[in-house]
Amino acid sequence: MDWLESKGRSRIEEMTRTIEELIPDYLRGLPVYVPGKPIEEVERELKIQAVKLASNENPLGPSPKGIEAAKAVLADANRYPDGGAHRLRETLAERIGIAPEEIFVGLGSSEIIDLASRVLLRAGLQGLTSDGTYAPFSVAIRASGAELVLVPQRHYAFDLNAMTEAITPKTGLIYLANPNNPTGSAFTAREFGDFLEKVPDGVLVVLDEAYIHYAVSVGLRDSVEAYRKRKNLLILRTFSKVYGLAGLRIGYAIGTAELLTAMNKLRTPFNTSGVAQAAALAALDDKEHVERCIAANAIERKRLSEGLTKLGLRPVVSEANFVFVPVGPDAKEVSDELLHLGVIVRPLGWMGLPEAIRISVGVTEENEKCLAALGQVLAKRAGTSELAAR
Repeated sequence: MDWLESKGRSRIEEMTRTIEELIPDYLRGLPVYVPGKPIEEVERELKIQAVKLASNENPLGPSPKGIEAAKAVLADANRYPDGGAHRLRETLAERIGIAPEEIFVGLGSSEIIDLASRVLLRAGLQGLTSDGTYAPFSVAIRASGAELVLVPQRHYAFDLNAMTEAITPKTGLIYLANPNNPTGSAFTAREFGDFLEKVPDGVLVVLDEAYIHYAVSVGLRDSVEAYRKRKNLLILRTFSKVYGLAGLRIGYAIGTAELLTAMNKLRTPFNTSGVAQAAALAALDDKEHVERCIAANAIERKRLSEGLTKLGLRPVVSEANFVFVPVGPDAKEVSDELLHLGVIVRPLGWMGLPEAIRISVGVTEENEKCLAALGQVLAKRAGTSELAAR
């Protein structure tokens, strides 16, 4: 073997590697998002009739106007959609009172959460959020290669003062949710304004307002007014909740044209379908449906919270379309027992809250079934504990 052949073989051996070795270390430990269990799967496996109160879906269904608009454009499904979602962006911009260039339409809020980190973070920087909040915030930060900084919550709510104290020269962005998922707590416009005053201009605050329509103490326009004063703010909204279009995966963001231009360079081409865009546009005009959903949620949220309290539990005051309730170290087992009684709720160990469950607000019959089943589970567990104590 001559020298040249030996060098070539050595070089090939050095380049020999597996595909898995190309995956960056900061991606290896990322958790996979696990959605709430589909009701069809539960009913098929357990051969029971179930109610799904796990994914914060709108129990009254999609906007009727949205449904009709979606049907009307299905015949054009052989064509690619408007890649820039121009009509939807222009309509949103006009109603909010900003330029269309300040609106980004995305695949629900999820895509926008991810893109914010991809644009602004990298190795050597930090992304800041809280314990006990929406898990994709942490995933987006870690997936960018940046360092994840978590601030403990205070009474199941964002501790905004502690978060400002956690800001360092390496902080690139901060994720907040108002109301917060999964605890349902919310901060006021004044608290948020005080927080923003302490955030440097070079740090982006990503404010996820997926549940804003259901909140009592939070105004729809408050964050937009804050954005007019401080441009280091990216506001996220979705059509998944009050408009009932979760299955169509469409949402939007309000932010500076410069930031949104960068995000547009990274998004998937045709990231939202023509069906979703048409439904969202029509749903914006369905005020009757929105008002009906907000009113029904307020009534049923109260019913659910009061029922949980009567069972001896202490649900956190919610401003969303779900109720967060600590049930103890056996929260996962409680959820599993509810599942076998035909009630699907969300155990929260995967979100760092292993002693709690989250119950979506359903219609009256669903909420009553949930309360009856939970009462049955708690009574059984109390009886078992009593026997064990003897």
